[in-house]
Amino acid sequence: MPSDKFILIIAAHPDDEILGCGGSIARLVKEGYEAYTLILGEGVTSRDKSRDRKKREDEIKRLKEQIHKANEILGVKEVFTFDFPDNRFDSVNLLDIIKAIEEIKNKIKPEIIFTHSKSDLNIDHQITHKAVITATRPMQNESVREIYAFEVLSSTEWNYPLSFSPNVYFDIENTLDLKLRAMTEYNFELRDYPHPRSLEGIKIKAKQRGMEVGVVYAEAFELVRGIK
Repeated sequence: MPSDKFILIIAAHPDDEILGCGGSIARLVKEGYEAYTLILGEGVTSRDKSRDRKKREDEIKRLKEQIHKANEILGVKEVFTFDFPDNRFDSVNLLDIIKAIEEIKNKIKPEIIFTHSKSDLNIDHQITHKAVITATRPMQNESVREIYAFEVLSSTEWNYPLSFSPNVYFDIENTLDLKLRAMTEYNFELRDYPHPRSLEGIKIKAKQRGMEVGVVYAEAFELVRGIK
């Protein structure tokens, strides 16, 4: 695979990128693609009644370290982070989020983007999806030719009505272990089974998606745009 095949993962929060497409990214990197990750939100501050970055400063610093370690396991070349308010993207002008995405997209010039589904319960995920679609308008010189929307455990399946409708599957039998290893770097985000955001929950979801298409483990996506 040519080395000029660039991928950009655009996620709202730390760990979304692993939950959503970690196995697929690890596989594509092994196949010769060059992957980059953009995390838009700071994480953790939504756990307080009101946003207090100073109170959570040490946690945010540790979280940024975890982001880099987790993505390194997948083979991601570089990680970019912004500090939009956690679970409060609706308090920010949409244009500011679009501009942040455009800044990194114009630097990387990816052919492929992986991002959130518009069907998620989480408001930051919904806004990220909308911002990505806006930032990648299909103009003549747009580099992005494929956009895949991923599912995030404890967000996509918790929405009602359920509307995530995958039509593309990546076989991750040989890279599920890397996805699980990367997720363990986010130890503060992991929960015990039967919470879906547990190592066992992640494996069960990969098995379910694999069963849908006749493979052992898979990740599922909605193809939002594909230019061939």
